[in-house]
Amino acid sequence: MSTQLCVTVTAPTMAELRRRRDEVVGADFVELRLDTVADPSVAGALEGRRVPIIVTCRPAWEGGQFKGSEEERRRILQDALAAGADYVDIEWAANFKDLLAQSAGRRVVLSMHDFGGVPGDLTERAQAMRATGAEVIKLAVTTSRLSDCLPLLDLGAQIGRRGTVLIGMGPCGLATRVLARQFGSVWTYAGGERQVGQITPAELDGYRFRTVTESTHVYGLVGSPIAHSVSPAMHNASFAANQIDAVYLPLPAADADDFVTFGRAIGLRGASVTIPFKVSLFDRMDEVYPVARRIGAINTIGVVDGKWIGGNTDVSGFLTPLKDRVPLRGTRVAVLGAGGSARAVASALSSSQAQVTVYARNPLRAQEIATTASCASAPLPPEPGSWDLLVNCTPVGMHPHVDDTPIDAALLTGRYVYDLVYNPTNTRLLREARAAGCQTIGGLEMLVAQATEQFEWWTGRKPWVGIMREAALKRLAEFMRHENYVV
Repeated sequence: MSTQLCVTVTAPTMAELRRRRDEVVGADFVELRLDTVADPSVAGALEGRRVPIIVTCRPAWEGGQFKGSEEERRRILQDALAAGADYVDIEWAANFKDLLAQSAGRRVVLSMHDFGGVPGDLTERAQAMRATGAEVIKLAVTTSRLSDCLPLLDLGAQIGRRGTVLIGMGPCGLATRVLARQFGSVWTYAGGERQVGQITPAELDGYRFRTVTESTHVYGLVGSPIAHSVSPAMHNASFAANQIDAVYLPLPAADADDFVTFGRAIGLRGASVTIPFKVSLFDRMDEVYPVARRIGAINTIGVVDGKWIGGNTDVSGFLTPLKDRVPLRGTRVAVLGAGGSARAVASALSSSQAQVTVYARNPLRAQEIATTASCASAPLPPEPGSWDLLVNCTPVGMHPHVDDTPIDAALLTGRYVYDLVYNPTNTRLLREARAAGCQTIGGLEMLVAQATEQFEWWTGRKPWVGIMREAALKRLAEFMRHENYVV
């Protein structure tokens, strides 16, 4: 049986709450938050309902907005049970044991929300909540690291799927929502409550959560920040097109150890690696392929028979857009940056017999890359007239800092400019480079090229490049539409 979906709906008035309720499509339940309306009415909430309703009236002390007394709130919940609400959410910490007794626990979601973190006595709390006889128990905890999800994973394995919902609140808890089956939840929540880590039903559908089971292979993108990455959209679209039982998640790790701990516990099958972990995760691998070892950085992890293997598709991904466009032999190239991407780019260019100079704020790191790639290094910025091709390997200009640029427009004196930043697709650097008469290449081309190689490594199948590119552009358009930044 697939995981069910509950969509949370809030509104300032009952009329608006009903309107938004009736706009929900594809949900198994709709949770109506009566604490958010100025004129709460149980009858109004249930009248004309088209899907099962969970009535919730959350107090301020449990993260809600209800401003009345506890007696008023108890009366609302009691009315909801009497009026035939499909479920009524009652806080475990509330003194409403009479409501549980009246219903013998049937149609009651007994909930606990911890906004301070993950309590050490999570199992004991769950057992005490289950002992009340409530039909469903819901435990939501605040995650600040990926590994904060693991106590929920352990709890789900202990108590099973019988009437349990386990949620990790915050961006690090997304896996508990998408992988609800693995975490032992009977349903998952979606909606607009971003402050607790909810995503919209449409975003949840992008992960094909309905098809995710205990045997679904899990992949992801590890980095920080990664909220505006399009890699999940690309890989999930490609999994769907190839009918592969797999899902790809954003994994905003606190550090390398946090990611490794979470990944090994969840049974991760592979990952893309981005800023700032391309170098720090290198030493966490059981094995590293020769290209990645030569560079000293990884951008891809594959798990084979439990062994974590590090690879690097940045080299081939970077070179693909240059093919038949830029003659690299003897070309003077200025590489900006000294991170994992710069390592791969400098190595790729040197192997193509270009004349490479690495420029970075940190001269020691620039020299380290230059030594590894057998090229030169120099302090920023490159002198006018000193380069033919400029490659930006820094995150400068990436969303949300779209007005920034790694180099002054007056210094854009070469012939080609290649910006590895892809969000936005048309960075300030690219706009100013075109204005200066340079030919430009955007980062999306490299992103798609290296992602296709990752996909083939993980699955043994060649993806459709057009599907990946289309999914990336669609996701970027959504970012632009919602946040109105210049492209």
